[in-house]
Amino acid sequence: MNNLDFSTLIPFLPLLPDALLITLKIGVLGFFLALLIAIVIGCLRSTHMPKLPSFLLGAYVELFRGTPLLVQLFIVYYGLPSLGIKLGPFQAAVLTMGLNSGAYLSENVRAGILAVEKGQYEAASVLGYNYIQTMFYIVLPQALRIAVPSFMNGFSSIIKETSIVSVLPLIELTKLGNQIYARTYHPFEIYISLGIIYFLLTYFFTLLAKLIEKRMAEWLT
Repeated sequence: MNNLDFSTLIPFLPLLPDALLITLKIGVLGFFLALLIAIVIGCLRSTHMPKLPSFLLGAYVELFRGTPLLVQLFIVYYGLPSLGIKLGPFQAAVLTMGLNSGAYLSENVRAGILAVEKGQYEAASVLGYNYIQTMFYIVLPQALRIAVPSFMNGFSSIIKETSIVSVLPLIELTKLGNQIYARTYHPFEIYISLGIIYFLLTYFFTLLAKLIEKRMAEWLT
């Protein structure tokens, strides 16, 4: 540890912005896909559905929550081409991140919806709201407010989990670190630096989550 020399990383600094941008793109797009999936599936699973759709949605949630993200990534990128569905590494990464996180976040949405008092549904019915209007104008705003902290935690998790994408032919932060290590043989300097970058990213979004939660609380009061 006394021989740490971070100056060996300086020649590779011009490569950092592109790798960081790829990481953020995967994280942001994956999160928005996860958010869309979570809201749709969370709403559907909070209602009384026919057995088959209910089983299929439940199977999706349990499958993606119960299998490793790395395995899911391999199936999407290396397995789907055998079915005639070929995705680039970036698209495969975004899709896998979205499907994986969507399964987790959908449970938060469902819990938030179920936490809304039944009396509000009755009041909406008295006012002439149909089911969709009740969900959109009354239930979802309250449910999402409850789910905001878990959403932002999910986003931070996606940013960290993008490191798994390094197994694909795509140069994001971790893949860049691996390539630099192969040329410099300075693992401590490289991975300590990567750890600091990931920490700063997740810490920033943690602060952003607190701000959004505060604003939503003011908006809904």
